[in-house]
Order: sequence, then structure tokens, then C-alpha cells
Amino acid sequence: MLNVVLFEPEIPGNTGNIMRTCVATNTRLHLIKPLGFSLEEKYIKRSGVNYIDKCEYTVYENIEEFFAKNKGTYYFLTRYGHKPHTTFDYSNKKENIYFIFGKESTGIPKEILKPYLNYCMRIPMTNKVRALNLSNSVAIMVYEALRQQDYPDLFKEEPHKSKNYLEE
Repeated sequence: MLNVVLFEPEIPGNTGNIMRTCVATNTRLHLIKPLGFSLEEKYIKRSGVNYIDKCEYTVYENIEEFFAKNKGTYYFLTRYGHKPHTTFDYSNKKENIYFIFGKESTGIPKEILKPYLNYCMRIPMTNKVRALNLSNSVAIMVYEALRQQDYPDLFKEEPHKSKNYLEE
């Protein structure tokens, strides 16, 4: 099972977009406090559109509570990672995979990353920016894992209109 973990997210729009991505991909979301916003629907609804009520998520008081309650393989997205995100194998559909992302302003603290250096990665990019937008990074990671798993339980054709919509 795929899981997205947001460590102390600060921007409600990013979290709303991530909630929508999680609903679209059957990915579970984990939020680690403190949050930089309220989870009340009015704060995240614009970016999550009408999908946030379908998002499966859990809120944790701190990272220790998250680690205590969730077992599996942890991958940390950080601009300080030395391996590209595509060098890891996410193909085991039975494995609990957790993609952990830091807060928008400062990322994941060094003391959390140190024990997991072999699981720290970065999305390759130019030296003109420090990092991609958080919600974009989440989408890249989730879809790379799903690609390796051949998109389990996801529609590969548009389910709301006719299969031949473009030809009609």
C-alpha cells in the first residue's frame, strides 16, 4: 500500500492538492502536527475541490507517534538526498511504502533523516531552484511507484464518458 506522509505541512493549498492526488490514486495520507492551517473544509476545499471528504487520512501529534503506529519502508524526499527517486524499487504491491515529505519552508529535520540516509532521495532538477512545489513532488513520487506497480486498481481509460469519446 502506498502512503504519503506530510511532516508539519504549512500551506493548505498544497495539502488540498495532495488530498486530491491521494483520492485519485488510492493512496493513504498521514499528517504530522503541527499543521500550519486548520483541516476545516473551508481552508482546503478550493484545492481539494469535491474530493477531500473521500481522502483517507490520519493526523499524528508528532513523528514519534507516526513511526510507532506505521511499519513498512520509509522513503524520505529531501533536496539533500544523493539518489534520484527513480533508483528505488517500489514494485512490491504488498509492501507498506511511506513517502515522507517535509514542511514547505525547511523540509525534514536532519536528525530525522540521519538514521535513514540510504532511503533519502531527491527529484533531479536544475540548480536554478531549491525544490519543486510540495504537491507536485508528491504526485511525481506516487505516480512513479504506481508506474512500477502497473497502476493497480486504477482506470487506464476515462470512466465517465464513452470509451470512444474522441472518435464520436
